[in-house]
Amino acid sequence: MSEEKANKIYDVKTFYKFVEDLLTHGGQPKPSKKVKLSKDFMERIMLAVTQVNGCPYCSYFHAKEALKSGMSKEEIKNLLNGEFGDVPEDQVVALMFAEHYAETAGHPDPDAYKRLLETYGEDYTYSIMNAIRAIMVGNTHGNAFHALRRRLGGKPLPNSTLGNELGVVFGIFVFVPVILIKQLFRRKN
Repeated sequence: MSEEKANKIYDVKTFYKFVEDLLTHGGQPKPSKKVKLSKDFMERIMLAVTQVNGCPYCSYFHAKEALKSGMSKEEIKNLLNGEFGDVPEDQVVALMFAEHYAETAGHPDPDAYKRLLETYGEDYTYSIMNAIRAIMVGNTHGNAFHALRRRLGGKPLPNSTLGNELGVVFGIFVFVPVILIKQLFRRKN
């Protein structure tokens, strides 16, 4: 696997959008009831997105968490290779959507989103989307941190720039308060 495929690098503007979508739920209406995904379902979503983005830190962490949730090493390995054959049938649509979401950098086909809604309903879709958005932020941040570490070690990634690495790694400390303040002003108006 090439280094570029292994570590999908996003620019600062895209990272800001991912953080904003996570904190504002992408404009998605609040669910009528809060639905908590099972631990293994959540970890499958995390692994499906991470296999597209290639974050080494997220791969390690979520593989470990998946093992704790009872998934087999073989299923985890398959998920990290983008293979969903071992996945429970009722989770396949969500995982395929999660993979598609990551492949399109958060711009999924409207028909794919419609299928997600039709399959799981609004409440489950809300929880699935929150999991996808959270891991997109984590993957993007982790990959920028990894690229920065490589750069500092004298082995910069060819698909990354110092500006984007610093902007993503440290930008989160600025982005979160800015987005939350913007949300406060929107609610008041």
